[in-house]
Amino acid sequence: MKNSLKLLLLSTLFMFSSAQQSLANEVELDRIAAVVNSGVVLESEVQDLIESVTLQAKKNNQTLPSDRALRIQVMEKLINDAIIMQLGERMGVQISDAQLDETLANMARENNLTLDQFRQALIADGVDYEKYRESARNELISGEVRRASLRRRIYISPQEVANLLAAMKEQTNADVEYRLGHILIEFPTNPKQADINAAKERAEKVLELLNEGSDFTNIAMTSSSGANALQGGDLGWKTINEMPTLFSELVDGQAKGSIFGPIRTGLGFSIVKLVDVRGRQTVEIEEVKASHILIKPSIILSEAKAEALLQGFIDKINAGEADFAELAKEHSEGPTSVRGGDLGWSEPSKYDPAFADALASLDINEIHKPFRSSFGWHIAKLTGRRTLDATAQMNENRAYQLLYNRKFNMEGTRWIKELRDEAYIEVLESGNSK
Repeated sequence: MKNSLKLLLLSTLFMFSSAQQSLANEVELDRIAAVVNSGVVLESEVQDLIESVTLQAKKNNQTLPSDRALRIQVMEKLINDAIIMQLGERMGVQISDAQLDETLANMARENNLTLDQFRQALIADGVDYEKYRESARNELISGEVRRASLRRRIYISPQEVANLLAAMKEQTNADVEYRLGHILIEFPTNPKQADINAAKERAEKVLELLNEGSDFTNIAMTSSSGANALQGGDLGWKTINEMPTLFSELVDGQAKGSIFGPIRTGLGFSIVKLVDVRGRQTVEIEEVKASHILIKPSIILSEAKAEALLQGFIDKINAGEADFAELAKEHSEGPTSVRGGDLGWSEPSKYDPAFADALASLDINEIHKPFRSSFGWHIAKLTGRRTLDATAQMNENRAYQLLYNRKFNMEGTRWIKELRDEAYIEVLESGNSK
């Protein structure tokens, strides 16, 4: 989560100061660009995101589609974001200022900066820090909503895990990674044969343009309905096991620059480009061992009282009047209480983002002050840290995670499409509604 948050914020969500603009421009920027259910997308949000995508494209020496095509893609993203944030509000997902500051502090540490130095560096680059901060909050909320919603939709059978484990043991290409580009020509909901034929015709036209030398990134930003459209369709580096099976069967053993498609899926027609191939990089992962005490607020126990109760536990532990494990057995809610709050060894990314961020700031045997996650209020104690060679892992957990990631990406596209189909959307400048 942390890496994806940082990538998204740094590549697509830079917000720029408009203090020098005239009053007329300020009025224009505050115009409503789209109505999404009971909310709106402002013209200022559209212009901020267009500016940030343009800046990132220049840094990467990428060409951009026409202004109209770029605006359409930006509007699509902001509409999706608005729908997810509205769902998060209904679900009661919140990110406190303390959680947000902790996330930003961890991002600063990754850049060898203090939080204040990180803030000053952003300001020096022309970034409005308060807008950046709220964008980070929204990304954390969006990520939590997405994970909570998709977790219920994904099932992985023991047989699937066993099949993948067997395949991994026989693979001769386990040390190869592929960087893929992806363009999705999406079907409408409940497509008729005419819709499928029209989508295929569009996909074949896109493929023809690519084979004639057109820029893949530009066309992805113009034509793709995929989640990575604003990044030029870039899916990043993946092993054979990490990509959808339909794609892996096509790219395995092929030369970089090869283009494949149209590939029919349940969502539409995909066009895939093998951008690059490399030997698999040695990947080291950190695992942490931790214990926690969880208190869930209720009608009887307020947020403030839950936080105060946990702070009281810390005070007793520091004074030598209580033991962490015994307090967890007596007071903690959830299945770990019988183990004295022991969570065992785990990758931090598998925890709630607020919990992972809290552990990242701790030294061994240090206890974190009370903090809020989506589950409730915690105190956490870090009891161990170790580094493992992830490239050597071919066990059941690894296979399960690979399968989960495959299904998560595909199901995520279906999920947002369903949300859009149920939403009232009106794009005001074009007069179109959906």
